[in-house]
Amino acid sequence: MNLNLLPTLFAEHQGSFWFAPAGSTFAEETDWLFMVLLYISGFFFVLVVGAMVWFAIKFRRRAGYQGDSTALHNNALEIFWTIVPTIIVCWIFYRGVQGYMDMTNPPPETVDINVTASKWNWSFTYPNGAESNELHLPVDKSIRLRMRSNDVLHCFYVPAFRTKQDVVPGRLNVLWFHTILEGKFKLFCAEYCGDNHSEMLADVQVHSQEDYEKKLAELNKHPEAPVAHGEWLYERRGCKGCHSLEPGKVVIGPSFAGSWNKQFNNIDGQSVTFDEQYFIESVESPQAKMKPEFAKASQMPSYKGRLKPKEIDALIAMIRALEDGQITDEERNALPPPEEVPQDGAAQATATK
Repeated sequence: MNLNLLPTLFAEHQGSFWFAPAGSTFAEETDWLFMVLLYISGFFFVLVVGAMVWFAIKFRRRAGYQGDSTALHNNALEIFWTIVPTIIVCWIFYRGVQGYMDMTNPPPETVDINVTASKWNWSFTYPNGAESNELHLPVDKSIRLRMRSNDVLHCFYVPAFRTKQDVVPGRLNVLWFHTILEGKFKLFCAEYCGDNHSEMLADVQVHSQEDYEKKLAELNKHPEAPVAHGEWLYERRGCKGCHSLEPGKVVIGPSFAGSWNKQFNNIDGQSVTFDEQYFIESVESPQAKMKPEFAKASQMPSYKGRLKPKEIDALIAMIRALEDGQITDEERNALPPPEEVPQDGAAQATATK
């Protein structure tokens, strides 16, 4: 029986008045049980309110009427309205437990993807080592997400998949689902996690198997030019969640634009220059030389050990290129000079020494 018939009158494309498009195998059971609960609640609402109105009218106070102080009682009626709701509640509990067990036991064959949540960014690492801030999935596959949080409590929630899971700091949290629909869906953080919680969004793209493999191969390549590589990392490693690339624009932390080589007084009153040494120290210990105006903002977690030396160099190249407030195409695409190869004679002389 299609219990979604009435709400579908107001439906959007591939969804319904109540639900997002059904993107996983969990959707059918979840939607069906939701509609059953809705109709049961509606039935008893009408029954109870209708009875109240009818009794209020039928037994209204009349002139000359003398009431009876004895309470009336009907055992059959008491048993009926106790047993019937109890049976309904037990059946709902059983279906809920059944659905919960399905959602917590992934099948043996899954596509495993690592998820890292941090204020206010999602990062996904695929089996081939590729990384992205959008989640890319193959259709008609069982997906298992292995999720960690770098800072506070977050919650992974994709309405189209009808599944949600808290991401707790210090724990490995696992979530699985089976994709059934190609398309683009929204990922939300469903747990308040700080100032920019509402901005912690990401796209979820479900591809055909062929397109999924092409996308992973594409994601595994980063630009060779250092500045472009820095921008690539800025988008994927959570930098953009707090730092702007526009002069003077404050998201949570200071803007990178125009910051290179600038001096400022830190929270301890010491004069500090924004250079390579300061950037590396700030990546590892963000609060070590903090600007006073950002002391009350949400604090950046340490990135110590999370960035490779070449990635730090690329971010420095990007910030250096932003010294005048913008990055030109020439700066963005400039390749580093090729490393000098020693001549045969010089190599032999070096070997002789």
